[in-house]
This record gives sequence, C-alpha cells and structure tokens, in this order.
Amino acid sequence: MDLTATSLRYFLEVARTGSISQASERLLVAASAISRQIAKLEHDIGVPLFERQPRGMALSDAGEMLAAYARRSQLESEQILADLRGLDALSQGTIKLASSEGFARDFLPEAIVAFRASFPRVRFRLRVASPADATREVRDGTADLAVTYSVAPEEGVRVEYSRRQPIHALVPADHPLAERDEVSLADLLPYPLALMEPGTTIRQLFDICVSLEGLTFEPAFVSNYSGALQGFVQNRGGVTLAGYLTFRRLLHTEGLAFVPLSNPELSRRSVQIQSMARRVLPPAVAAFRDHVIEHIEAP
Repeated sequence: MDLTATSLRYFLEVARTGSISQASERLLVAASAISRQIAKLEHDIGVPLFERQPRGMALSDAGEMLAAYARRSQLESEQILADLRGLDALSQGTIKLASSEGFARDFLPEAIVAFRASFPRVRFRLRVASPADATREVRDGTADLAVTYSVAPEEGVRVEYSRRQPIHALVPADHPLAERDEVSLADLLPYPLALMEPGTTIRQLFDICVSLEGLTFEPAFVSNYSGALQGFVQNRGGVTLAGYLTFRRLLHTEGLAFVPLSNPELSRRSVQIQSMARRVLPPAVAAFRDHVIEHIEAP
C-alpha cells in the first residue's frame, strides 16, 4: 500500500477542496498526476475513498477514516521535526485556535495574555467561527484546539474538557427582572428581545424551547455579533440571552446582570475544549489547554 507523503498530501487537498481541479491549482501539480495518485490509493486499499458527484468529490466512509489518519500523521510529523531541530517545545511555537465569537471577545484574549506572561515566545492564531466550523477546524487539523459551545457529541474530535453552561437572560442592572432568582422565557415576552442569528447554540436551544412551549417571540434585534446584543442591552433596548463565560468579566463594570433561566432545554449546552481525536498534543498546546481550563473554572 502506497501511503507516501506525496500521495497523502494529494489526497488531503482533494478532500479539503472537494475537487481534483481545485487541488491541482492549490498544489501547482497537474490534475492528471493527482488523479493517478488517488486511483492508486483506492486500488491499493481496495475501497473507494471518494464519492464522485456532479459538483465535485465527497469523502466516503473509508475516505473519512484515511483523512483523519493523514491529518493526524501530518501534525505529528511537524511536531517531530520541531523536536529534532532542538526547539524548546513548551516555550515557543504557534498555537492555532478556533472559537465561537463569544469566547473571542474577552475570554480568550485574557487567557492568551496571561499565558504569554510565562511563555512570551509562544505565538497564537485565532480564527472565529460558528460552533460547527470551530469543531471542523480541529477535526481537519487546521486548529490545535477549539473553544466553543456544544449541545451534542461530535465525531472525529476528543473533548479535552466539558462543563455545562446554562443560558441566562442578560439585562441592565436596574431592569425589573434583574433581582429575580430565575425567570422563564415566558417572563421575557413583555420586553424587546435581542437574539443571535440561527446557527448558534443559543439560538438552536431557544428555537427548540419556544416550539415545545408554544411561545411566540418577534425579536426586536437579530445579529451574528454578541457585542451588538450587549450594546442593545446596555442602551436599555431590551434583554438578550447569553452564556455566563461570555460576559462574566463585564458584569461589575458595565451595569449588566445575569438572571438564570428556568427552562430545562436551556441547560443542555456545554462549553468544550476540543482537539483532534487520537492526536498527541504538543507540550505548548497541552499547557495552554490546562491554562484555559483554569480560567473557565475560576470564579
């Protein structure tokens, strides 16, 4: 079986782009050469790695397995090369992160600054994405860690840490609901509501909850940016829904209050730190993972 670096590189690029022609353009290699390598891999393995479709190529089940192996192998090879070159693996290098937007505003920058105080030569790259895309980044090997919210198990990733993070109502500190021990979604009906766009975990659980309970909301404001929702609340435009970690550093300085929501469906969300399944994390990445866990657990 020919699992050479070249054949796997060609295979991964076709898997990433879904097209031999696009892989050819990215790799600057003739499409015929890439096609031959894919055909030889499929012949040697004895099963199709792609499903040929009218608009491109999609990985088969066998192709998904090989892609996971190839991505993991590629990352481990990079780590071995760094070790052989004598780099101090814990004190330098680049950590690639993916996160949902709420964590990218305050939580992760604060964690990164604190980590670099001890390891100033470690660099970071952060890509902000939807929860599904952040998970896909670690599964594909383009990110070392994903810090995101999740409501269901994900294939191809290892959950390094998970903690339930119920959704709360975020209101001005002097709002009529601010002193309540808890409220339900029905209690929010009299007030203008700001919501994230569909595709986020908050919106997903909100939509499920209002459907189950027969409630009808007409949001006053919808955005894909949690900072805009915060501004809506701070300017007394109404209320929004949020996770505690997203805004906990602002509660005492921005005139905001969190009120727990009593609807059980809104407690199904967890904050997770994810990595690629079966990958051995480099020392710096593992150290930063532990550092982030400490920040999550901090009061």
